[in-house]
Amino acid sequence: MQRVETAAYARAGLVGNPSDGYFGKTLSISVRNFSARIVLYEWPTLEILPSAADHVRFASLADLASDVSRNGYYGALRLVTASLKKFHDYCVEHNINLPDRHFSIRYETDIPRGVGLAGSSAIITATFRALMRFYAVDIQPEVLPNWVLATEREELRIMGGLQDRVAQTYEGLVYMDFDRSKMERDGFGTYEPLLPSLLPPLYVAYQTQLAEVSDIVHNNLRDRWERGDADVHAAMEEFGRLTERARTCLLEGRHEEFGEIINANFDLRRKIMNVSPGHLQMVEVARACGASSHFAGSGGTVVGTYSSPEMYTRLQEELTRIGCRVLVPKVVAS
Repeated sequence: MQRVETAAYARAGLVGNPSDGYFGKTLSISVRNFSARIVLYEWPTLEILPSAADHVRFASLADLASDVSRNGYYGALRLVTASLKKFHDYCVEHNINLPDRHFSIRYETDIPRGVGLAGSSAIITATFRALMRFYAVDIQPEVLPNWVLATEREELRIMGGLQDRVAQTYEGLVYMDFDRSKMERDGFGTYEPLLPSLLPPLYVAYQTQLAEVSDIVHNNLRDRWERGDADVHAAMEEFGRLTERARTCLLEGRHEEFGEIINANFDLRRKIMNVSPGHLQMVEVARACGASSHFAGSGGTVVGTYSSPEMYTRLQEELTRIGCRVLVPKVVAS
């Protein structure tokens, strides 16, 4: 009996976020400290098993409401179900005849939800990988992120860009260029894995109390972009320039300037998007320690550089005081 186990890791955007959905450029890392894992094994019928997180018993009505606000209806089961459907769509579209085999599938994840670490796309990516192995279907790495994103957008109405899915497909440190002409011609951008050893010391800090749905964060920005808002369009071009500079800084070992670019990315983001006081406090506390700081995703997590073990110790102390967990991300090339 065949048994398949796959994983996909959390993601932290270093520079360029949120321009990936707007023909921009980004630089991101996969964070192996957290993962979504899929176990799939042959079974007489197709069965989707809930995880421990998909509970239906609550302490109170307020507890239920809080859970729905954080995780949505049906938890992450909907992500797995939508992934199965979209994988079937891929096979139909590409005239792939799947053998008459069924399976039981379940997921586990320890990626903190709603804090901008791409937990939803990690579950979908891991599910696609499991199905690809089980059915011996090859989806090219430049194409797979499109199908992961389509699963969220088309099946679940979750907005987002390709950055998370590209980082989780390629893993490690990835530079991405979503040039409009290439995207419209090929359907995907230029994705360049870089050596994680090029990175300066990084920290990640997150606060689950600040969790929010990324769709809420991005919706207004999408509307403004589509209306031709000059400030938003100018910002997306500037995000691209910052990302190009950041890539050059890494290749040339200019770590101090790389940290300055991370700060500039957040400052630019703040000009076009509202930042809640809690999220802003995380950035300001980290900067007060001498570190650089920027949102890792839609909010709830910050990422940045630090220059010494003493600075990291201070980051841990000060960010922990405001309710954050602080860690050094494990960045490993695939």
